[in-house]
Amino acid sequence: MAWMKWLALALLVVIGTGAGVSTAAAQNANGGKKRLVVLGDSITAGYGLDGGTSEAYPALIQKKIDDAGLAWTVANAGVSGDTTAGGLRRIDWALGKDGADVLLIALGGNDGLRGISPEQTEKNLLGIVAKARAKNPAMKIAIAGMQMPANMGQDYTDSFKAVFPKVAEAEKATLIPFLLEGVGGDPELNQDDRIHPTAEGQKIIAGNVWEKLQTLL
Repeated sequence: MAWMKWLALALLVVIGTGAGVSTAAAQNANGGKKRLVVLGDSITAGYGLDGGTSEAYPALIQKKIDDAGLAWTVANAGVSGDTTAGGLRRIDWALGKDGADVLLIALGGNDGLRGISPEQTEKNLLGIVAKARAKNPAMKIAIAGMQMPANMGQDYTDSFKAVFPKVAEAEKATLIPFLLEGVGGDPELNQDDRIHPTAEGQKIIAGNVWEKLQTLL
């Protein structure tokens, strides 16, 4: 039975070598750069902007990264109209075969506007983090907080706002307290629908994100 022991050892060597090659391939898939994936909705996708995604905050973050001389590439996984449930369904697709070193979750706004229960939003966000870390346990996570207007009712707005810091604390993720800080509700920084930021509003969002994100890169 010596040949069986040899075969088992050979298989272990092959499997171990293959895993190393796969890891190296993933690391070099972006020319040696690490990868930041932004999982978001229409704000992330640059809805209504003349330049589309090129004027959205992920592209502006990429410029800040390049200006700082950091070896990172940003993947914009924003889909207009998406909810946390949609993000949960497509997180594996968004991460792709290359995965990510950092994942920014910028979802929840559409949950609030549709009146989805904060408990369900929380459950979906936790599910997204779990799926992401199943793909890469070392992945760093950032969560962008969202808030709802007062006309949604005090109880709902308070419960909704509390979801994001709660998930961030539970998952030891970096919290961006409010993605639209300095932009939300300002008619000068939003398009006519008063929901989607203008190009100038996107610049402020990029600043909000960069302030917290740069410590992870």
